[in-house]
Amino acid sequence: MRIVSGIQPTGNLHLGNYLGAIRNWVKMQDEVAARGGQSLYFLADLHAISQPHVPAELRENTLAMTAALVACGIDPARSVLFNQAQVPMHAELQWLLSGTARMGWLNRMTQWKDKAGKNREGQSVALFTYPVLQAADVLLYQATHVPVGEDQKQHLELARDIAQKFNNDFGTEDVPVFTLPEPIIPPEAARIMSLRDGSAKMSKSDPSDMSRINLTDDTDTIMAKIKKAKTDPEPLPSDKVGLEGRAEAANLVGIYAAMAGTSVDAVLNEFGGHGFGKFKPALGELLVESLAPIGARFMELRQDREALDAILARGALKARELAGPTLAAVYAALGLVR
Repeated sequence: MRIVSGIQPTGNLHLGNYLGAIRNWVKMQDEVAARGGQSLYFLADLHAISQPHVPAELRENTLAMTAALVACGIDPARSVLFNQAQVPMHAELQWLLSGTARMGWLNRMTQWKDKAGKNREGQSVALFTYPVLQAADVLLYQATHVPVGEDQKQHLELARDIAQKFNNDFGTEDVPVFTLPEPIIPPEAARIMSLRDGSAKMSKSDPSDMSRINLTDDTDTIMAKIKKAKTDPEPLPSDKVGLEGRAEAANLVGIYAAMAGTSVDAVLNEFGGHGFGKFKPALGELLVESLAPIGARFMELRQDREALDAILARGALKARELAGPTLAAVYAALGLVR
């Protein structure tokens, strides 16, 4: 079993990133290692240049994201942690797969339509071919499984289509060039919303820092943000049905349940009938207890640039070793002389 997954380096992680994806990565890392498998996690810095960016910020964000992943529990000794730019085979394989991918397939990508909007002519070629690079990311390592959320299912299906067509066109029945990766649908992750607006996702791009819990926030900041989080005047209900139509209340209860590893109904069984004056301090204390070790480890790592560079370099070396045989097989299948 070999799992491959990536994340764009967009700076410090917030609670939504942690509960939505990274905590599942850590859990999978442990489960896969226990089964004798392998996990590869990468910083998708090549994907990041598909849209306008500031080079110096991308470099710093890549290091910050590396520190955050390690602080959250990704162990470079047990998983392969690297950034794409140090493994040129990603871009190389993307080009080799471009002869197999079809314009019609890419035109149907929902994220392309959403990100390009009405100005498709003004978008970069990289944004359009982004899914082919995603296919290369997983096919390069003969990934058997890829964790995907709802927004990435279509891209994994495309990767499988590209792999299947390439195998049919250039492989043999007995020796396919690519493994067709299977999706791993993680346990339903808490959908973490803004602390200021229960209808909007928690986001780094929100201009208000009070809308999110950053993994680097200190105790006082976390407690203040939870205290000021938007709610309503009603007490908490005794069951989940009572949260319908109460977006902010549902968000805070959901955060508590996710952090405590319990159900929403169990949280309401404890706090139902009580107001937010009792619930918010309990939620704040739970967040502080859970996030303080992550924040402390992040700050320690972030100040050691040499250690972060070494983590990425070691991971990239291992990734290149794993990628080599696949790339050689693709060149041979295409009849290219190297």
